Amino acid sequence: MARRIREVLVSRLGDWYGVAPEDVTDDRPLAELGLTSRDTVALTGLLGQVTGRRLPATLLWETPTLGALVAALTADGEPRADEVTAVAPPAGTPVAAGAPVAVVGVGCRFPGGADSPAAFWHLLAEGRDAVGTVPEGRWERFLPAGSELPGDIVGHGGFLGRLEDFDAEFFGIAADEAVALDPQQRMLLEVTREALDHAAIPAPSLAGTRTGVFVGISGTEYAHLTAARPESVTPWTAAGAALSVAAGRLSYALDLRGPSLAVDTACSSSLVAVDHAVRGLADGTCDVALAAGVNVLLSPTVTLGLQRAGALAADGRCKAFDAAADGMVRGEGCGVVVLKRLADAERAGDRVLAVITAPR
Repeated sequence: MARRIREVLVSRLGDWYGVAPEDVTDDRPLAELGLTSRDTVALTGLLGQVTGRRLPATLLWETPTLGALVAALTADGEPRADEVTAVAPPAGTPVAAGAPVAVVGVGCRFPGGADSPAAFWHLLAEGRDAVGTVPEGRWERFLPAGSELPGDIVGHGGFLGRLEDFDAEFFGIAADEAVALDPQQRMLLEVTREALDHAAIPAPSLAGTRTGVFVGISGTEYAHLTAARPESVTPWTAAGAALSVAAGRLSYALDLRGPSLAVDTACSSSLVAVDHAVRGLADGTCDVALAAGVNVLLSPTVTLGLQRAGALAADGRCKAFDAAADGMVRGEGCGVVVLKRLADAERAGDRVLAVITAPR
């Protein structure tokens, strides 16, 4: 039966998405291979015919890897597949400071079309340049009536496109509230779910667990738009622009019980967020940690200030350690890593992508 299940799944992934059989491994999340929510329903029906069982529509969300799926459908003496429910990972115990931490999932949205770990890797491996110019109309919204951008402002940077896109309905957020949400908050919600899919951790399984959220974030530029006119302020304006809520909204959306904090240390914010996450895992205040960093260049203000301080490269190219170095290049994006104690990750059979160790 296990062999037949594998054959069906590999065949469907190949027919639907062109996935090569060797790319379908037991520990690789099916979502990472392209399996969509629509096709999970069709695949579940097909697996029901193969196994002779009536399977729940949520089966492939609760068993997000091929290995987990086969185990659920072939286990002897275990609950039937129609009784399978997502179970949160058992609470770990505090470990010594400096104990290794595993990265078990990654989500990202970076310039150059790098909207997945695989896409980001290809961008780096191919040596592509993700620096472009500011999207048309991006900064003009921040100008007072009658004002214009300085003609010499540096428009180079690593920019994302279509910041307004957001699946509010998926997160149960009403249209009026979605409009008031800082794009940084929107991206954090989406990229965190993508990181959990990459880790093969069903998001509902974390509800009620000691999962911590640590977000590196420093920009409050969206607030200058939403709060510019008192008559346009809504009940969602303050929360939509608050940095603290960027972390709290993730904890609320996933029903988490661990620490939840936003970290602003300027350019090192995401690094410091990871440090807090590792410390939280070490001291036992959380058993899973979501460490994130997000930044969006909505306003020309910071760019103009850095330019006038001589900190930006006029040609949009960093030339580190070169005699011609003349400044940095700003960029935007979002990255999220799912962290566990290495011992917990190995015990749970998680795919370990990298290990964070304490400096010697």
